[in-house]
Amino acid sequence: MRVLVAIPVYNEEKYIPRVISHVLEYADNVMVIDDGSTDRTPSLLAKFPVDVVRHGQNRGYGRSIREAFSLASCRGYDALITMDCDEQHEPSMIPQFVGAIASGKYDVVSGSRYLLPDPTGHNPPPDRRRINQLMTQEINDRLGLALTDSFCGFKAYTTPALRRLRLTEDGYASPMQFWVQAAAPPQGGPPLRIHEIPVRLIYNDPTRTFGGPLDDADNRLGHYRRVLHCELARSSDRLPARALEGIAAPAGCRDS
Repeated sequence: MRVLVAIPVYNEEKYIPRVISHVLEYADNVMVIDDGSTDRTPSLLAKFPVDVVRHGQNRGYGRSIREAFSLASCRGYDALITMDCDEQHEPSMIPQFVGAIASGKYDVVSGSRYLLPDPTGHNPPPDRRRINQLMTQEINDRLGLALTDSFCGFKAYTTPALRRLRLTEDGYASPMQFWVQAAAPPQGGPPLRIHEIPVRLIYNDPTRTFGGPLDDADNRLGHYRRVLHCELARSSDRLPARALEGIAAPAGCRDS
């Protein structure tokens, strides 16, 4: 199985030397999507045997993930692994993701920081844990899933599964759109087969922010809900009635 590891980055000069070196111990094919970094990220990446896609300006986390999906499919990889570059995702877990996705049992293998108790883990910022819990519960209730962590970016996907999606969300709310489409793929067919595996809960930089209005927890929660509800409304013809209970398409929703 040919697997591509894709890492979106934005101003990660602090972490790149350690993270990329460690990833290369476990992966032969690595692609970094540099989302318009203005620090030393580009020059540091040039020292490693990895493919780099560089955006001239910051376009958003979701845009970088979509680009990884497209490139993995176009270049003939069998599977894609996505992970972050801030040392919150451990490269030593890559073989476990590869093994799970290569088993043929799943279309998506998603890391979960909350699947199993982790006495060595960190405490996440309270607002992030609260929002994760609220959104994960709503996703489960509406889509009939059993997720424990709807926001973890450490994932493995088969490329045939990625071809069934039509994601458009550029920002941090992209997982909200992803889970709806995983439950009801726009290209038709059965729901994607989802499996969670435990990953360590690591928050080593509490000063990291989302930027702009999303730094406010209430704004962030509202934004995530709007994106989720928009995607539910767009997918209503493929979803059971419970998925739309109590919501109407928020103003500003566009067709995918």
